[in-house]
Amino acid sequence: MLIKTRGIVLNYIRYRETSIIARVYTEQLGLQSYVVNGVRKAKPPGRIALFQPFTLLELVAYTSRQGGITRLSEFRCAEPFSAIPYDVRKSSVVLFLSEVVGRTVLEEEQNEPLFNFLHDSILQFDRQAEGFENFALHFLIELSNYLGFGAESGQEITSQVAFAGSAPTAHDAGPVALRFQEFDQYFDDLLRNPAQVAIPNGRVRRELLQVLIRYYQLHVDKLGEIRSLAVLSEVLAE
Repeated sequence: MLIKTRGIVLNYIRYRETSIIARVYTEQLGLQSYVVNGVRKAKPPGRIALFQPFTLLELVAYTSRQGGITRLSEFRCAEPFSAIPYDVRKSSVVLFLSEVVGRTVLEEEQNEPLFNFLHDSILQFDRQAEGFENFALHFLIELSNYLGFGAESGQEITSQVAFAGSAPTAHDAGPVALRFQEFDQYFDDLLRNPAQVAIPNGRVRRELLQVLIRYYQLHVDKLGEIRSLAVLSEVLAE
């Protein structure tokens, strides 16, 4: 049976000589894995670019009552990006967020509100010309609401992380509690008025991301290390 649906690419692995297995979060079926044949051939060029993280696709896919990996009959880019592939800052953010989504959104069932959040957030980020430095922080806070562990205050985030015994950074001077009080205000601003939040520099932004990832680890079983955070941290160095 075939189904037509929109999808958001999360990642892929190579499969045989010219194919891939792509993990796609779909509007109709939730998380799915698809064999995509021939996209790594030299001709026609560029088709593998359609399976870069967070690419928005229109799909015609085979379905199976038994679940598991199926195949794509047709696919095309639904809404081409104008900035993400060409801006190293944006592409690093997308790589990081797609890894988080790929490890936390695992249900193979329809969730229209979650799909719409992901879809609309990605498009907004691509089109935002400036002032997107805090996008990853706001995205993670919003995503936690859809995953069932959203916080109502910054203190709720930092107190859970502090209680778990995880400091924001290994080299912090001064009491950890005082550092977390500073983070409380930033998270409160991200929760209540993200467009106006004033995070002073990349160092603080990295620390806030580390606290949020630790918060996710407390709520998502086997989340593990987010490898692309190191790449994003380099981009956020300034």
